[in-house]
Amino acid sequence: MPTVSVYVKSFGHIPELMGLSRSVITQHPMGRPLGAPGDGERQRAVINMALGLLANSDPTIVEFPEPYRLA
Repeated sequence: MPTVSVYVKSFGHIPELMGLSRSVITQHPMGRPLGAPGDGERQRAVINMALGLLANSDPTIVEFPEPYRLA
């Protein structure tokens, strides 16, 4: 079953240690890997990036390019 994980940068080393094949690393604080509460635009952007990795069969760890912002 294809999977994608989303981690905050402070735990960005975990996907490689666990051998996870597809991961998105965000610059968000712990507990908010998708973004601030109420920031639907940012949350969708992170999820769309993660879903985009499913189309790629190669192991990939990517970093979400935008820093955290309050909604």
